[in-house]
Amino acid sequence: MDSNLDKKNAIDLSGQAITRQFDEIVDIILSHRSRASRAVNNELLMTAWQVGGYVSAKLKSEEWGSKIVTQLSEYIRSRRPDIKGYSRQNIYNMVMFYEEYSSPEFAQTVIRFLNPKFVQSKSAQLMIDSVDTSKSIVQEESGQIVQTMSGQLPKILEMTTLSNHQEILSRCKGQEERMFYILYANREHLTYRELKRCISNQTFSTLLGSKKSMSKGMIEAYPTAPAMFKDTLFVDFLNLPRKHSEKKLKDSLLEHMKQFILELGKDFIFMDQEYRLEVGSSTFKADLLFFHRGIQALVAVELKKSKFEPRDLGQLEFYLEALDSDVKRSNENPSVGIILCPESDRVVVEYAMNRSMSPTMIAEYKRILIPQERMQAQLNEFCSQFLKKAD
Repeated sequence: MDSNLDKKNAIDLSGQAITRQFDEIVDIILSHRSRASRAVNNELLMTAWQVGGYVSAKLKSEEWGSKIVTQLSEYIRSRRPDIKGYSRQNIYNMVMFYEEYSSPEFAQTVIRFLNPKFVQSKSAQLMIDSVDTSKSIVQEESGQIVQTMSGQLPKILEMTTLSNHQEILSRCKGQEERMFYILYANREHLTYRELKRCISNQTFSTLLGSKKSMSKGMIEAYPTAPAMFKDTLFVDFLNLPRKHSEKKLKDSLLEHMKQFILELGKDFIFMDQEYRLEVGSSTFKADLLFFHRGIQALVAVELKKSKFEPRDLGQLEFYLEALDSDVKRSNENPSVGIILCPESDRVVVEYAMNRSMSPTMIAEYKRILIPQERMQAQLNEFCSQFLKKAD
């Protein structure tokens, strides 16, 4: 009997060892696939940068006009039909890509919030040959050709895709906003469609806005929370009527969970609805329960159909205590609570948050977009957290 048990244990251990080895092979595959994807993206960026720089120089010198750009597009289409993506509009997009990102204003913004290495070229040195009017190429007395900052592809541009850059350039006017979305797209691994929604929902202003909706306990437990959690969520995709019940709100969120998680942030993993919490002889239910990979903590979301009331916070803190005592694992951090409501009195929220030592916050959900004030101090904080993670 013991020999059979020993044999079974040996098989189990052998199986675990094989599984670990298989996982190591999968990691190798995924690592190289990721590197290949980045290499392809970097070549696309370099192509757009060089073509944009070449055409930009011709246009600025007035050697070329709009008509010649059209002829260039037609020439490529007729002579090399295998080369796609060089319509007249796409060529002008490449010009904008080069001109906006090679501008001193963009470089100064990146250096101010990050550091100089993000505007230096990570790839091979770019050289736009035969463009005498280009200011990016300088010939030293020794005869060696060197380049100024504008002649290089800034390292920060390699953090997201060319299609994402085109969306950022066409829809974001300020340099700070553009830099934010490059970093945010990189951090959240946003696809083109996901980035488009984030810009439409004004993630820049809602994520970097005032964080008086967060408790002292939240800031102390999770110093990076202001750069990770939004205090305003746009749920236009739910098509909610003006008057709706909490059940209607919850059912709609469950039906559109993928879009809701994108609005929350991609690190959220949905676990359950009406999560049962047994405390003594009573049973309580948390509306929605998530796990956040970034902070390695459970996140309880309580839904309210009406304006925030201070008593709502007491209920949420009770749920967090139950989660930490009975559900949280030893390797996880303290649970976080979010009250999601249609509106709140900012002064009432501030008073409530000042007394709450639990990791809690109030977030509002909006059916339509509203303008938000952009705050440079919070952008500094966001960039500081990005740099710490990069290091």
